[in-house]
Amino acid sequence: MVTTEDRRIPVTLLTGFLGSGKTSLLNTMLRDASMRGCAVLINEVGAVGLDHLLVEEVSEEITLLESGCLCCAVRGDLTRSLRELFMRRLRREIDALDRVVIETTGLADPAPVIHTLMRDFFIAERFRLEGVVCTVDVRNVHWQLSQHEEAIKQLAMADRVVLTKCDLADSLMIAEAEERVSTLNPVAACWQSEPGKMPAGLLEGMSLYSAAGKPEAVERWLGEAASREQQRLQQKQGVFGHAQTVPNIHDERITTHVLRFSQPFAWANFSRAIEMLQSMVGERLLRIKGLVAVQGEDAPRVFHAVQHESYPETSLAAWPDADRDTRLVFIVCDLPRKSLEVAFSGFGGQAPLPESSAG
Repeated sequence: MVTTEDRRIPVTLLTGFLGSGKTSLLNTMLRDASMRGCAVLINEVGAVGLDHLLVEEVSEEITLLESGCLCCAVRGDLTRSLRELFMRRLRREIDALDRVVIETTGLADPAPVIHTLMRDFFIAERFRLEGVVCTVDVRNVHWQLSQHEEAIKQLAMADRVVLTKCDLADSLMIAEAEERVSTLNPVAACWQSEPGKMPAGLLEGMSLYSAAGKPEAVERWLGEAASREQQRLQQKQGVFGHAQTVPNIHDERITTHVLRFSQPFAWANFSRAIEMLQSMVGERLLRIKGLVAVQGEDAPRVFHAVQHESYPETSLAAWPDADRDTRLVFIVCDLPRKSLEVAFSGFGGQAPLPESSAG
């Protein structure tokens, strides 16, 4: 039975390329009152940048921060660290464990961390991945995305993007960075950072758990309109448009496809199509988000996935608006729309609406 209530501890994955401001953002987040009861796992030993916040040692690997949060430099297995956190909370050695933030290394591919959170039974029963936040340095975004595939993956898999070092950039530089980010990931909400302030609403509604009955929240989460606009721009003027300043290597391969289906799915058929795609071209499926109309159900199921991993699906309490079509947004690498269409036609029981009639 699919339910909208989920009592598991939410986990936020904080990623971003080297020097993009992850730790600065994390420090700002930890000073915010809303983050009390948060545990922090830092998968980057050395130069952590939290020394001024450390006040009390709790254990060899877990440190109590001034904000009331916990900091853990992950020297070993992520699963072991999460298990230890949970058991310490169970034994009341930790007063509260309301959220976990995992900060990855600047060169990390987010997919293995997502895989761990989804596939380990103990972890998946007690923690849920709420979303991925990616920091992007507006001054170096073009160079980093053009030279490093890791930066492309981090951005393409994100739910939320924070543009950093905006106080050191001019308005044109910020606008070009926003355009580049939107081109690669039109489904991600984007904030401009302000020194010393946590972006308002940064961690709210990433997994759509709180968006039932709110059309604007669903629209932001799905990003369908933005995705379609980027499709048109990419087809008309190439991937970048006028904002390209550095010859790129990787991100011309990243495209967005929006698929709509007019008839409800038998859930088994929908799952079969997704599983086929994940088994055959999973590495190319950087991100999938969507609302799925299911036969016999009055409200849509929420679906999202990263590469081979599908998040546990949930249901909204009701359709957020009059639109009852299934809407799926794919961010892919080297994967044409035709491949997606064939998967759903052959395994999902129906073909998507033509692009000309689906907008």
